[in-house]
Formats: sequence, structure tokens, C-alpha cells
Amino acid sequence: MGKRRGGRELARGLSKRQRKHLRQFGEQHPVCDRVSGRPEATQICELSDNSDKSSAESDSETEVEQVSVYHKLLATLKASPESESEEEEDESESEESGESETELDSEGSQEPKETVGGEEEQNDVQEQEEVTAKDPPEQALGQEQADGVETSCDPNHGAIEEFTDVKHEAEFSLETNFMEEENGDCDADKRESSSSQAFSEDPFKQHMNKELEEKEVEKISTLSKTSSQSKWPRLGQLTFSSTLEKHTTLKLDKEFNMKQLYLHKPLESTWPKVNKHFLSSASKPSDSSFTPLQRELFCIMNTYRDLFYPERNALTNGEEIRHAYCLHALNHILKANAQVLSNNAKKRDQKPGTDSDDYRDQGLTRPKVLMIVPFRECALRIVHIFISLLEVNEKRKIDVSNKKRFKGEFGSDPDEKPPNLKRPEDYEAIFAGNIDDHFRIGVAILQKSMRLYAPFYSSDIIIASPLGMRTIIGTEGEKKRDFDFLSSIEMLIIDQADIYLMQNWEHVLHLMKHINLLPLDSHGVDFSRVRMPNLNNWSKYYRQTLLFSALQDPQINAIFNKHCFNYMGQVAVRNVPLIGSISRVVVQLPHVFRRIEAENLTSVIDTRFQFFIDKVLPEYRDAIMSHTLIYVPSYFDYVRLRNYFKKEELNFTHICEYAKKAGICRARRFFLKGEKQFLLLTERFHFYKRYTIKGIRNLIFYELPTYSHFYSELCNMMKATDSGVDATWTCTVLYSKYDAQKLAAVVGIDRTAQMLQSKKNVHLFVTGENE
Repeated sequence: MGKRRGGRELARGLSKRQRKHLRQFGEQHPVCDRVSGRPEATQICELSDNSDKSSAESDSETEVEQVSVYHKLLATLKASPESESEEEEDESESEESGESETELDSEGSQEPKETVGGEEEQNDVQEQEEVTAKDPPEQALGQEQADGVETSCDPNHGAIEEFTDVKHEAEFSLETNFMEEENGDCDADKRESSSSQAFSEDPFKQHMNKELEEKEVEKISTLSKTSSQSKWPRLGQLTFSSTLEKHTTLKLDKEFNMKQLYLHKPLESTWPKVNKHFLSSASKPSDSSFTPLQRELFCIMNTYRDLFYPERNALTNGEEIRHAYCLHALNHILKANAQVLSNNAKKRDQKPGTDSDDYRDQGLTRPKVLMIVPFRECALRIVHIFISLLEVNEKRKIDVSNKKRFKGEFGSDPDEKPPNLKRPEDYEAIFAGNIDDHFRIGVAILQKSMRLYAPFYSSDIIIASPLGMRTIIGTEGEKKRDFDFLSSIEMLIIDQADIYLMQNWEHVLHLMKHINLLPLDSHGVDFSRVRMPNLNNWSKYYRQTLLFSALQDPQINAIFNKHCFNYMGQVAVRNVPLIGSISRVVVQLPHVFRRIEAENLTSVIDTRFQFFIDKVLPEYRDAIMSHTLIYVPSYFDYVRLRNYFKKEELNFTHICEYAKKAGICRARRFFLKGEKQFLLLTERFHFYKRYTIKGIRNLIFYELPTYSHFYSELCNMMKATDSGVDATWTCTVLYSKYDAQKLAAVVGIDRTAQMLQSKKNVHLFVTGENE
């Protein structure tokens, strides 16, 4: 048979039936054969059963085409008959662009580049575009694929040159790259991999190469955890818990050496430079690259145990913690990718026909690290840390694609002036920069290059907000929803978890329900490279979860206790507050804590409401008890009280997070002048605005505040009153036994124990800053 035509010329000359023949059988119809005039020598050869190409092509090309047809068949398993004709045309066009590059890189290539940069990515773009159509225009982060992905599929688009063809797209593909392409540290990585001692001691390899047995998985799923206590110098009281019997309490090494951390080679030199502005001159020489807090946190992170740290503070240690978990995440990604690239080279050099099960180094999908942060400014800082850690020196700059666009979308506008209002320091630290809370972005990382706005299925790290993840995960019943990219997440980092309580905690719960599930589609994966735990649907038992918060809350604790299944166990910091925020009240004020008796946790809401309208509200209906502020943490309780006040025709006004500026100003003015006796105020409004409410004489906490320092802030607002009637100031707090954590943060652990044991109301009097 003669030489066959290919690409676009073939597509134009074939009918629909012939195209279908080409797509189903992986070879062209005989009508397309080009017969030359001269006879060719007869060749006799034995073809394998799954051979998809003619004998005129080389063996290496045959192997490449076999993988290509295999992935094409997998990709079309769920294709509808109506879309077959469109897919056939797309495949015939992508063959022309990928044919020449496949021939150039056929030696050692495990997967043709057209599979990585053409068909798979094009489908991802279509899905992202449809999801984005539902997002608001100003927050359409689904455009994360707009400049990077869509231009790679459109050769006529010249905005982003580095992703306009399949060749450059394949540079970020692990399947078509080899360790030799990573110059500089290649030899060092090979030496480390050849060392059995390094292989056995590296925490990454110990954790990922461990194969659980079914009995161990059953124990993790059914048995309760055993816990032990330990105290560390900086973190304080730690609780170690694990289901497996063979678990040891982690101890902090007295001597701290960088080599013990098994950092990837470039990070050993870049980390001290990046972290130097957190270090003090009092640091010991052995700890010169880590602060005491970072040292203890990273010691736990590096063992791949789950970690819950509830003492993150945006003013003091927030950036220290961010640098520590960024180092751990990047170290994990570089090691995982280096292992894949090294195995690519080994598999390329092995003899044809030899099958080995030693190259299982991947998940069902590529994303390995998911970082949940509240605002775009947080994502911006994380990416900057990644870039700093990858740049060894000024001469060796890392190649970052779409950096300008990323800075424009995630950076803050320098021309936008902040309002000329005084805010607390913690507020300024939390809400610095771009505070848009709807975003998601994929990041692909190799040792010398980083790609921003990468498709999720071509990304190593996904940085997103809970709202950004919710809009792409969708809900049951929606036609366009996708969560397969969460199937093989190996590290979940949730930073500033307390802020999600002020946003929408349901988004976090929705995310946790869809992580580490078996994907609904194959997404072009090579199953011979997938780890067995992933194939057994045991990914969640290998996932490390790092949870950072500014407070201990039952909802946050539930995430750590009910959604973390790491076989290595969990570590939680459990320090009790000795002194509460009540000590920071600077005005002379009597505090009355009134206890609510509820049968169970579900009945607390109704019991509190009934107690308030029967016992508390009648005491404040007199005209003498005017200027009463009622602080309501829950929006649902706020709506219930507002409706009751309207029904009873009480003289009140209200402010919530959804109120317009004119309504807020009007309500504050009425309350200050005494035209309205009551003011209902939601906790979310105070969190996002932090206005000083003037005219407060009587303060009622319908429930203890989520943030303990809000208690002292609201009490201290009374000094802003100009009338000077200090003797009439009162403060009333409603609490139950289920509010133990919030109560301890306000009054301290010792007084909390006394109040929970006694069923009587507690009267406290605070003078100045002394309890």
C-alpha cells in the first residue's frame, strides 16, 4: 500500500462514513491510499493484536499512536451521537497540527502532544466558558482560561504567544517531558533516587509509597481515634490522634538541620532568602532559616499529618504561616513532578514489550494541591512566594506565563483611595488589597517555569475561594458541573477558615463533600501510571489537610474531625485562653451573663428566642432603657427578631450586611438621637464595616460573638457617647452550655468552668482594664 495522506487534506476528501471509519478503527479508509507508479518490495512482518498503524511506520511511532487511539476511545465513551460529526472534524484538524511534532518527539514520548494540548484542553475550555457564563462579569474568574487556554486552541489569536500551539502547551505536560529537560538539579535528583537510604527516609516517599491494606482502611473508617497529649515550646498543648494502632507521638528535635527536612534542591538555597525578613537577630544559628513558630509547624507538616492551628493572627503570625505552608506545598509538587519526569525517562529507555508496575506515580487527575483562601490578595501573595522560592538568583529568573494579566486581575488598583475612616489594625490587615471573594486559578509548575491560568486538568496547584469552587462544582441536577479535578488532591490547605464563617460556611461543606471522589470520566489518564490507592478510591486516606484559623469554633472543629481521614493521623493545637477579651474593656460597666437551659443543641435556637422575648425584652421596654443595641451573630436570628419587632410594633431600627449606605446612615442617626429605642445589628455587618455606633447605653449580646475581641470593641463604643450618663450603662449576655468555647474566649477558662457548673446568672463588674 502506498503512502497515505493526512491532516486537513484527508478530512476534506473523506465522507462522513469514512471519517467515522478513521475515528473508530484508528486507520484511514483504503480509498485514501496513494499508490505510486513503481512497485515496492514485499515485506513480511508480524503485527500485534492492537496494532493501529501500517508496517511502513517505525516502532516508536506505532507505540505513540497506540496510546493516542486508546485515549481517543476513552474520551469518546460518553460522546453523544449528535456531537460525533463535530468531534470528527476537530480530530482531523488537530491531527495536522500534531503530526509533525509527534514525529519530531516520537522517541521516548509517552503520549502524543495533540492529546495534551489539543483535544483534552479544548474540551476543558468549553466547560470553563459555560461555567463562566453564569458568573457575574466583574468576577468572571472562569476567564482564568481566557488568555491561556483559549488562545492555545486558536492559532489566529496572538495575545499570548507562548500558548498558541501544541508544542509550547506540551512544555507543561508531565507526560511528554523527561528529567533531562530539567537542567541543573537533574544529577542531584538522580543521585537521591538511587540512594536507598534517602528513599526510605524522605517523608514524601514514605507517605506516598505506603500501600494500605483493606483491614487498615476498615479501621480508619469505623474505629474511633486514640489520642495523646504533648506540649511544645511555641505551639503549646498539642493533641495527637490516630486510628491505626502503630502510631507514635511526634517529638520536636532539639537539633534542627535543613538536610533533615528533605527539601527539594532549589528550595534549600532560596528559602533562607525568602524568609529572612521574619527572622530576628536573636535566632540561633541552627534555626537561622525558620522562626520558632515556623519550625514547629513545618516539623508537623513535613510528616504529612493533618494539622489544625487555631491561633492564626493577621497582624502577628499570618504571613509567617503562609510562607511555611507555601514551602511545604511547593516542596511536595516539585518532588512529585520530579518523580514523574524521572520515570518518564526510565520508561522511555526500557526495552519494547517489557511491562513494569514500578512506575505508578500519579493520581487519576493531575491537580495535587488545593489551597482555599478568602480573597484575591491572598492568592496574589501565595503566587509571589512561589516565584521567590523558585528563583535561585537574580540571573536565573523563572519563566512565569500570564504574569501581567494575573497582576491586573488579582492586584489592587493604586488609584483607588481607601476611605478616610479609622479602622482597627486587625481590620486593615485582613482587608488589605483586592478583597474579591470569587476566584479560582490553576497553576502548573516545573522547576524553571510556572504557568498561571492553566486548565485545572493541566494544573499542579489550584488556588481558589470557597465561592469560586462552589460555582464550578455546582449542585446536583445542573447540566454543567465539574469536580473530577478534585479526585486526586493530595494536600488540602484551608487558610483563614474563620473568615468563611462570615462569608458562607455552606460552600466549605459543599467542597468537602466533593473532594477525593472517583472521577466520572477518564480525562486521558494512563492507568498504568496511577497509584493503586487512587484506583481503590482510597485517596482521602492519603490526603493531608492543613487548617488554619484565628479561633476555635464548633463548625471548624467539625471539618477537622469528620472530613480528615489521613492514615498518618491528626495534630490539633488545643490551647485554652487563660484571660478573656473582657479584660480589654476600658469603661466601667456591669456585665450580666444569663444562662439558657436547653435540652440539646438543636433546641438552643428556639429556647434562646423564647427566653429573650419572655425574660429579657420586657426589662428594656421602658423609656428609661432607651438606646439599646442588640448584637445578633446569626442572620437567621436577626430576621426572626426583626419580624417579631415589626409584629409587636416596637420602636426599633436595624442594620445588616445587606443594608444600603443611605439606610445605614439613617439608622445610625435615629439611634443616636433616641428616635429609635432599639437597634438590631448583625455580626457580619460589624465584621465587614467596623463602624463605631454612637449612643449606646444598653448592650445586649443575643449570642456570644464569634470573634472574642468584638465583645470588648462593642463595650468600648459606649465611651463615644457624649451625654455622660455612665451610671446607666448595662451589658447583658445570653449563653448556654454549648457556648463553652466562645465563653472561654470572653471571660477566660477558669471563670467559664465556674459559670458552666453553676446554673445561676453571673454578675461581673469590670473597672478599667482590670477584671
